[in-house]
Amino acid sequence: MSHISVKLDDIENYTITALVKHGASSWNAKEVAKAVRVAEAEENKICGLYYLESYCNQLQSNRVDGLVEPIVSQPKSGCVAVDAQNGFAQAAFAKGLNSALSVAKENGICLFTISHSHTCTSLGYFTSRIAKHGFIAIGSTNAPACVAPPGGNEALLGTNPIAMAIPSSNKNIAFQFDQSTSAIAIGKIRMAAAAGESIPDGWAIDQNGAPTTDANAALKGSLLSSGGYKGYGFGLMAEVLASALTGSVSSKEAPPLKTTDGDPHNLGQTYILIDPNYNNQQKHFQDKIEALRQAVKAQPNARLPGTGKNISDEVMLEQSLWEQVQKLANYP
Repeated sequence: MSHISVKLDDIENYTITALVKHGASSWNAKEVAKAVRVAEAEENKICGLYYLESYCNQLQSNRVDGLVEPIVSQPKSGCVAVDAQNGFAQAAFAKGLNSALSVAKENGICLFTISHSHTCTSLGYFTSRIAKHGFIAIGSTNAPACVAPPGGNEALLGTNPIAMAIPSSNKNIAFQFDQSTSAIAIGKIRMAAAAGESIPDGWAIDQNGAPTTDANAALKGSLLSSGGYKGYGFGLMAEVLASALTGSVSSKEAPPLKTTDGDPHNLGQTYILIDPNYNNQQKHFQDKIEALRQAVKAQPNARLPGTGKNISDEVMLEQSLWEQVQKLANYP
């Protein structure tokens, strides 16, 4: 398989061009492209250019509205709510972020919700943006059902990720994590199926509820929760916060995400912003974060999640993928 080195600036610019040519406004396209750039920089392949073709196709089929202006409201003093109106989650988040930051600064905490949006792909992209403004960020979202409850054989929950990002003293990221509450992201099983590869035991069950290492059987069956009942509990938590709290669809109701035709995704995300200086003890907070960092650093093969990434200005892409991106940018 041939690979090619591509600059991140080119990835971002080609993504903007492709989205605009398929029906997105410039500002919507720019917000999506920022997230695609970060995903590729962090080698999060499933959440980067992997999604660009479906974004473009769904703009044309009206599964996602690339021209919409999200509606920002403040229903209570400590809450900011954004109705994405079936537009991109990245644009809805950007539209409401400054309001959420102001509320968190004023109150010490803010509940920040996005409703009726297209998939947000990488949840950690959003929590990291919050943390870079100096706030602790906790996030959750849901996805189409693909995870059976322990002991069951029918999908009930999505991969339902949860994420957290902690600010450093210079308003960068001290550490962060973004993880599905399923044993693995379903995209990795799809990739294994496409490549004709098996999957590890413990990832999935077949449609009869039996454990399987066959990726295709897993796609016809269900994923398992990470850590059994423990991951199942976190998956339920994400479901409540992302769906019930925002007025968006449940995992059971959510349509397939990458198909060209179908209903809008109508998904929700919930973020909690916490001011670490709410009680004027910023120094204590940062001292404790630094102590955590040093304790982990003292162990040679350990690291805090989301740290130690070597991000350059260029990444290696499959040549066929980059050719597809160029074709999308040169549409029609």
